[in-house]
Amino acid sequence: MTAIFAPPELGTLDREVLRLIDELRADLGNRSAERSEMGPRRWVGCLRRMALARAVQASNSIEGYNASLDDVVAAVDGEPTIEASEETSLALSGYRDAMTYVMQVAQDLDAEVDEGLIKALHFMMLKHDLARSPGRWRGGWIGVRHEHSGELVYEGPPAEAIPELVEAMIQQLREDDALPALVRAAMAHLNLVMIHPFRDGNGRMARCLQTLVLAREGLVAPALSSIEEYLGHNTRAYYDVLAEVGAGRWSPQRDAGPWLRLCLTAHHRQAKTHLRRIEETERLWRDCAALARAKGLPERVVGGLMEAALGFRLRNPTYRSILATTAGEDVSELTASRELKAIVDAGLLQALGERRARYYLAEPVLTDLQEQIRRERPPREDYDPYVKAQQGLQLTLES
Repeated sequence: MTAIFAPPELGTLDREVLRLIDELRADLGNRSAERSEMGPRRWVGCLRRMALARAVQASNSIEGYNASLDDVVAAVDGEPTIEASEETSLALSGYRDAMTYVMQVAQDLDAEVDEGLIKALHFMMLKHDLARSPGRWRGGWIGVRHEHSGELVYEGPPAEAIPELVEAMIQQLREDDALPALVRAAMAHLNLVMIHPFRDGNGRMARCLQTLVLAREGLVAPALSSIEEYLGHNTRAYYDVLAEVGAGRWSPQRDAGPWLRLCLTAHHRQAKTHLRRIEETERLWRDCAALARAKGLPERVVGGLMEAALGFRLRNPTYRSILATTAGEDVSELTASRELKAIVDAGLLQALGERRARYYLAEPVLTDLQEQIRRERPPREDYDPYVKAQQGLQLTLES
C-alpha cells in the first residue's frame, strides 16, 4: 500500500481512555434515544438540531467564517441570516448540506466511503464558489501559510500523487476495521488534511469525514458523534498538534500518537458536554411544558418556547421546522402564525418586525427559566482523560 500515516500502536493508557469514552458514548446513546420506557423524548429533536448547528458553526469558525449561533441555526433551517456576511452564509449553508448528507449516508449500511463520496461532500461545501474547484482534486502545488506572518507552515504532497494517496486512505479505513472506530475516524481526518487534496476546504472536509466514519458506527446520532465543536473551541491546540505531526511537509512516516491523543481527549470532553446538555435540555423542556399548560397553550408549542428560552429568534419557518422535529407535525404557515400570536398574547414572546421580516424573541418569563438552569450548573469537569486513566490504573495496581 502507498505510504500514508499509520495508526499508532495503542498503549495501555490509550485503551483505558477508549474504555472511558465508550462508557460515556453508551450513556449518551441511551439518554439521547428518541424514546424511553416513559414514552417519547420530544426534546431530543431540539438537542440534535442544536448539536448540528454548533458543529457547523465550529468547523466554519476554524476557517475564519464566524457567525452567531442564532445565524447558524437560521442557515441550518435554510433561512436567511441576519448578521453574517453573504460569503459566511453560503459557507454555513454548504457545510449544512454536507452534514445533512452525512446523516443520510450514515443510515445506509451498503454505502461505502470512496473517492466519489469525498468529492461529492466537498462539492456541497464549496459549490457557491466554482473558482475553488469544488469536488475536484487540486491540480498543482499547495502550501499552508501562517494566518498572520505569511510563513509557510505546511507543504502538501505533489498533485499527481493525490489519487493514489486518497485510495490508500480509503483502503486503510476498510482494512483496519479491527481498530476502534474512534481511531479509524481520527486517522481518516489526519490523512485527508495532510494529503490536502483540494484547493480549499481541506480542513472542513477532513472534519466532516471524521464525523461520517463515526456516524456509521450507529451508537450515537451523527450530530452527537462530532468533535468539531471541541476543535473549534481549541483551534490553537488543534493546529499545534497538526504542525507537530506534519513537521512542515508530507511526512507519513511520522508518529501519529499526539494526534490520536488530541482526538480521544476531544471525544471524552465533548461527550461530557453533551451529557450535561441532555440534563439541562430535559429540565428546560419540562419547565417550558409546565408554563405552556399554565397559559392554556397546546403541548406542541413547547419546542418553540424552549429555543426562544435559549435566546434564539423564532420565525414562522423556524417554528414550523421545530414542530416537525419535536412533534412530528407539518403545519401550514397560517397555522404557525396563529400559534405564534397565541404565544405572544400569553406574554411569553414578543413580536418584532413586519410581515415576512417578523420574528419573535422570548419574554423574561422564558429566559429566566434558562438563566436559573445556568446558575445551578455544576462546575465543568475539564480534566485530562489521560490523567484520569493513569490514576485509575494506579489505583487498580495498588489494590
